[in-house]
Amino acid sequence: MTDFDKTPARAADDFILPFQVGETSVRGKLVRLGASVDEILSRHDYPEPLSQLTGQTAALVAMVGSSLKFDGKLILQIQGDGPVAMLVADYSAGGALRATAKIAEGKEDVVANARGAELHYLLARGHMVMTIDQGADMERYQGVTPLEGPDIATATINYFKQSEQIPTAIRLAVGRIEVPGQKPQWRAGGIMVQFMPGEGGGRDRGAAELMREADQEDWDNAEALLNTTNADELLDPTLQAEELLFRLYHENGVRVFDGSSVHFECGCSREKVEMVLSRYDRADLEDMVEDGKIVVNCDFCREEYVFEVEASE
Repeated sequence: MTDFDKTPARAADDFILPFQVGETSVRGKLVRLGASVDEILSRHDYPEPLSQLTGQTAALVAMVGSSLKFDGKLILQIQGDGPVAMLVADYSAGGALRATAKIAEGKEDVVANARGAELHYLLARGHMVMTIDQGADMERYQGVTPLEGPDIATATINYFKQSEQIPTAIRLAVGRIEVPGQKPQWRAGGIMVQFMPGEGGGRDRGAAELMREADQEDWDNAEALLNTTNADELLDPTLQAEELLFRLYHENGVRVFDGSSVHFECGCSREKVEMVLSRYDRADLEDMVEDGKIVVNCDFCREEYVFEVEASE
C-alpha cells in the first residue's frame, strides 16, 4: 500500500490500480488499457459501436477480475436477443486478458449503423453471467442476472446489486487516439468504486445491509464524485491515474495500493483445438471438411488452425 503523495509515476497503460477513499469502506479500481485492448480490437473487424462495447467489456472484466486471490479466471458473458448475440471477456490471474463478440446472423449492417455502444439496442433482452473458475477439480462460482440498463456499466451495477448486494458505481470509456506517424490506436479506461466493509475491504455478501448512517454519507459522496468522471479523463494517456484519483477524492484523501499489469493473451493452441475436434464423430468431422482440410479460427485471437483430413475409404 502507498500513500498518494508518495506514489511514483507509473506507465500510462495496461495496469489496474486499487485504491481506497480516505479511511472509509469505499474501495475502488482504476484500469487503463492501451496495447492490450488495441491488440484485442485490431484482431477483429468489428463495426465501431461493437468495438466500443467489446473494449468496455474487457476493461470491466479486468477491474473485477483483478480481485481474484488465487490462480483462477473470471469469465464475463453477456448474451442477448438483439443484433449482437454475445459478448465474452475473461481475465486470468497474472493479468492475461482477452475478449470477443458475436453478431447475430444477418445483422452486421444494423450493428454498423448503431448510434453507439447502447446495450439495450445492441443486445436488447438478455442476461449477464459472471463465472469464477478456480481451476481443475475446484467448484465454479457463477452469478446470473437479467441484462438491465442502457450500457454495460449500468448493467454491472445492477448485477452487483442483485447478485452480491454490493453498492457499486462504474464509469467506462473506449476510443481511438491519433499517434504521430502511426495508425489510430484503441484505448480503454474504467473506474469502479464499491462499499466493501470488513478488514481489507473484504467483499461481504449483503454489504448494503451493513451500512450505518455515516457509511451511507461516505458512499453517496464517493458515488457522486465518481460519476463526474468523463471519457477524456479515462482515456488521456498524459493524465496520470493518481492525478485523476486526486481530482476526484482530494477532499477525503485517497490511498493507492500496489497495482498489477495487464496484457493480451489467448489460451488457444493447436493441441486444445485437436482435443475439441476429437469429441466429434466421423460424420460430423466430414461435414467440416473443405478441400481436404478442416480450418478452425479462434474466436478471441483469430489464429487459424488447419488440419489435413484423409479421405474416407
